[in-house]
Amino acid sequence: MNQVFTVEGMTCGHCEKAVVKALMQLDPQAKVAVDRTQNKVEVDSTQSRDALANAIADEGYKVVN
Repeated sequence: MNQVFTVEGMTCGHCEKAVVKALMQLDPQAKVAVDRTQNKVEVDSTQSRDALANAIADEGYKVVN
């Protein structure tokens, strides 16, 4: 299932990598696209929206929606 999140606090390439790594640890089969200029993270995964949002939040970023 494809999910799009608005994420605050991603300011650099390291931030992008941290978010991608956290999501891939949760679901190694996930497809993740990050656009930090738009504060968007798009995830194609079988995991629930809450689980994905929690993985992002656990890295220290605020999931707005």
